[in-house]
Amino acid sequence: MLIVPLLVFLAVSIGLAALFLWLAPTRTEQRLEAVAPSATPEASAWTETARKVAGPLAKLAVPEGEWEGSALRLRFLNAGIRHPDARLAYFAAKTVLPLVLAAAAFFWLRATSDAHGAKLLFYLMVAALVGVYLPNLVLHFAVKSRQREIFENFPDAADLMLVCVEAGLGLDAGLTKVGEEIRRKSQALAEELHLTNLEMRAGATREKSLRNLALRTGIEEIGTFATMLTQADRFGTSISDSLRVFSDDLRHKRQVRAEEAAAKVPTKMLFPLVLFIFPSVIMVVLGPAIIQVVRTLIPLFAGRG
Repeated sequence: MLIVPLLVFLAVSIGLAALFLWLAPTRTEQRLEAVAPSATPEASAWTETARKVAGPLAKLAVPEGEWEGSALRLRFLNAGIRHPDARLAYFAAKTVLPLVLAAAAFFWLRATSDAHGAKLLFYLMVAALVGVYLPNLVLHFAVKSRQREIFENFPDAADLMLVCVEAGLGLDAGLTKVGEEIRRKSQALAEELHLTNLEMRAGATREKSLRNLALRTGIEEIGTFATMLTQADRFGTSISDSLRVFSDDLRHKRQVRAEEAAAKVPTKMLFPLVLFIFPSVIMVVLGPAIIQVVRTLIPLFAGRG
């Protein structure tokens, strides 16, 4: 009976020792670090360690194909994730989480219930499936949160751009000014406008820079904004008039979305009202009356009996 715990102890010890030897920096790496230390050694050490851990694990799940221009990379950009090693952490999580959640479910079920056989296997498969799709869910909510922030603040940015253009600034200078001013309200929108300005300064055309802005944000209204500015620049129409019409339409869309969300509130409140609030109110209102009726009727029935 003692051989099984001994083998488990030896396996865990060997695994920890191998992990330490793998993650520990070699003598050459230590000398290079001493000769050319980084500006933030703690951050770089953590990043390098995370990359070393996530790299081999990600190879088990990373799909084949080009990363640049892929749909997943576009989703990462929509979420504001631009680190080159982000996909390694993503696919490493998709590899490790199913095993971790399945193991946790196994030990929890063995400790709290007598599930076994097909029932236990079903629960383990459900836990592993949750672990597979949990990174997708986190990425989805990150994309939706960032897109909502940008959409809600973009009408104000369009108004600021209209003021800058009418004050005599060019479109490029107006984008730079709007990016600086909108930072106080929306960091995500300010970062996207700053990247657009950097692209135009690097030599990219205004049309391409605005198209990249629409792709990075993934918002339909910003794509319309890019098309509108491109057509106004190409056909020589007034940019200020186009911006005024666009900002009015965008503000109306934001108001419509707010009204739609407000109209959904009664429906969303229906189930909590029926399940939690109404029973409590009924108990508070009818509770004393029910107690009085019971106290009155029980002696009568007892006397008849």
